[in-house]
Amino acid sequence: MTTAATPPSTTPGPDGAGPHPKGLHADLSASVAVFLIALPLSLGIALATGAPLQAGLVAAAVGGIVAGRLGGAPLQVSGPTAGLTVVTAGLIQHYGWRTTCAITVLAGCCQLGLAFLRTARSALLVSPAIMHGMLAGIGVTIALAQLHIVLGGTPQSSAVANVLGLPAQLADLHPAALGVSALTLCVLLLWPRIPGRAGRALRKVPAALAAVAAATALAALAGLDLPRVNLPSWSSHALPELPQGPVLGIVAAVLTITLVGSVESLMSSVATDKLIASERGTGDRPPRADLDRELRGQGAANIASGMLGGLPVAAVAVRSAANVKSGAVSRKSAMLHGLWVVLAAGLLVPLLDLIPLAALAALVLAVGIQVVSITHLRTVTRYREVLVYAATIVAVVLGGVLEGVAVGVAVAVALAMHRLARTRITLDETDGFHRVRARGQLTFLAVPRLSRVLNSIPHEGHAIIELDGSFIDHAAYEILQDWQDTHLAHGGSVELTGRGGTAISRGGQARSTGASPGTAAGAQPGQGSPTGSGRAPAGGSTAIGGAGGHRGEGRGAHQCCRPWTPWQNHCDHRALSATHPQTTAHLPAGKAGEAGGAGEGREAAGTIPSAAEPRDAATASPRRRGAGQLASGISAFQRDTAPHVRDELARLAREGQRPSQLFLTCADSRLVTSMITASGPGDLFTVRNVGNLVPPPGAEATDDSVAAAIEYAVDVLKVDSITVCGHSGCGAMQALLNSHPGAPMTPLRRWLRHGLPSLERMASRHHAWARIAGRLPADAVEQLCLTNVVQQLDHLRAHESVARRLAEGTLELHGMYFHVGEAQAYLLSEGEDFFDCRVFDSVGQNA
Repeated sequence: MTTAATPPSTTPGPDGAGPHPKGLHADLSASVAVFLIALPLSLGIALATGAPLQAGLVAAAVGGIVAGRLGGAPLQVSGPTAGLTVVTAGLIQHYGWRTTCAITVLAGCCQLGLAFLRTARSALLVSPAIMHGMLAGIGVTIALAQLHIVLGGTPQSSAVANVLGLPAQLADLHPAALGVSALTLCVLLLWPRIPGRAGRALRKVPAALAAVAAATALAALAGLDLPRVNLPSWSSHALPELPQGPVLGIVAAVLTITLVGSVESLMSSVATDKLIASERGTGDRPPRADLDRELRGQGAANIASGMLGGLPVAAVAVRSAANVKSGAVSRKSAMLHGLWVVLAAGLLVPLLDLIPLAALAALVLAVGIQVVSITHLRTVTRYREVLVYAATIVAVVLGGVLEGVAVGVAVAVALAMHRLARTRITLDETDGFHRVRARGQLTFLAVPRLSRVLNSIPHEGHAIIELDGSFIDHAAYEILQDWQDTHLAHGGSVELTGRGGTAISRGGQARSTGASPGTAAGAQPGQGSPTGSGRAPAGGSTAIGGAGGHRGEGRGAHQCCRPWTPWQNHCDHRALSATHPQTTAHLPAGKAGEAGGAGEGREAAGTIPSAAEPRDAATASPRRRGAGQLASGISAFQRDTAPHVRDELARLAREGQRPSQLFLTCADSRLVTSMITASGPGDLFTVRNVGNLVPPPGAEATDDSVAAAIEYAVDVLKVDSITVCGHSGCGAMQALLNSHPGAPMTPLRRWLRHGLPSLERMASRHHAWARIAGRLPADAVEQLCLTNVVQQLDHLRAHESVARRLAEGTLELHGMYFHVGEAQAYLLSEGEDFFDCRVFDSVGQNA
């Protein structure tokens, strides 16, 4: 239910455009900020490539206007980019500038072809370690070349030559160029760190523009004799000519521009989407990037830029981030920035001619260093891909971009094969137990070692097989199955466990936090598990646990529930204490489940009791509970989930929480709020209590904890909406229906007094009923659960902070009902239906 609509001026249109003048004002302001960043960078990148300086301005203008209008990422800004600098510089040296323009046109045609084939998503298949390594290698190459200009010299033809030439360059310093460059770098570094109110005002001017302006002012006032920008007349601007040179070389050049430009643009699109999602609420977000359309826009921009004598165009992460942070709401911002570049190229030529080349070189040097991201290095180190990253960097620096990517792909494939083939299998004997540990993927390559270790276990011994991997192929499965059958036939016992000693039962069930086998496609429960009596289909494979495994498959678990699966069988101790293990120990396949209860996690035929259960079934002990179960769940989180969320939690720890919603729901353990809302850390400010009750202000026996949470969320966190969520089978509502006036007052009964208005509302003829769309409430409890949501929303409106924000139109209230048995969510709709009922509409998969 929505009580206050978001003002239309902040709602973007279908293409990310803001139809209201307020949106145009935001785009105008953001376009100026992006233009002030783009102008010096475009000149600097043109200088670094050896192209005419006008080519940088042409590419910036075309990237803004053409790619901004036709691209699929509304807030992304395109232009000349550092990622293409090394490639373009090499092409200019080999083929000349005019042929390079023709190559740019051909690369744009290739991008259009790839876009029409809808292959944009496939470009993201390239390993992030390779892409980050490629960009880092380009950054190193740029920095080495520009360092010579900063020192007052001329860059060499390759990165190796630039390194070898540094000693001679250091011996022949040019103080004027060095001083201007040093001033540029100092302003770049210190500008964002200026403290106080003056700093906040000055930081509205981009650091790049401030640095170049300061260096230009110093050179002009001091009368320094330095090489400066020289923009010749546009009438003599060089346009493309037909490619001349070896055909294979031209083809390789076209493919290189296409590959690097496309992948860099698409990765920037994804990064821009993530930045928008982290910076803005759902009402302020433009549509997510259409990658195929973005590739079409980049292709059209490269064709136009090449035809007009400009540099190759790609999306620029720095300008896109500035565009988002400056408040742009539509693609008009990027297009206007291109228009400002056109005006500057025509009207500001005398001013641009004052800029020292050393200042532009220092600016590009800083950009090259920033491309070598410490964050990317930490990421690839965490995922053990630093070898791929380092190999790609070295290959790009020594050989070139295309060669570097090829080397990176080769190293990545070799590393993947090594990890797939490397399996550590060990055997330990402790207190009469033989424990076999298999670390890594179990493939046919590990079968000889696995067979040798298994056959060394005595026939009558108790064996524990611990599988710590994410995959087991058919050959390894057959070895395990055959050995287990033989071992059991000779009177031995076997326990198959996952990581951490968690028993794996038949049909793919994992008891707790360890590995869990998932059968091959088409396999029935019991067929794909080494612990079952069934055989895997020929050529089949069985996935064994790991971070991506589906736990509790026998109970219909899904990967989205994975964080909760260690607790999934939390009631098994009841079945174990009430049912004798002998009942199911020797039943045929398919009958054990009947004896142990439907889906209660009992082992099927052929499954060996876990280590936690004594071999004498009469003395079987229940599952561990309390601290042991909690520690097991925490251990699973630290092992499987923490590595994936650590970066995001670190960001939240630095920046503080900025949730978009206050979510008030019941304390019922069946309601996992993050699961049913698909939310993550920092998204919801959650308040839970018995019955999802909101005590009205001034109520007798009021509880200030709920009011305090509401005030904090509304006034401090500035949430955009509040949702009250009820659910089916609520025990609090059942208790309200069954309450007796004379019963003794307990803390629970005192709290439930805040639900009495809901009970009165349901019985009143003066209030609209609440129901689910398409049917009547199933019983009185469901009727009260629905009515209670509507009533608690009325209580919310009585709180002063909520009422004030509602009056301002900056807050929305929503009602929600979750049917536990159906796993179906319903949202309270506006108004009342034909029968004067408040209706909860179901939320479908495509809502």
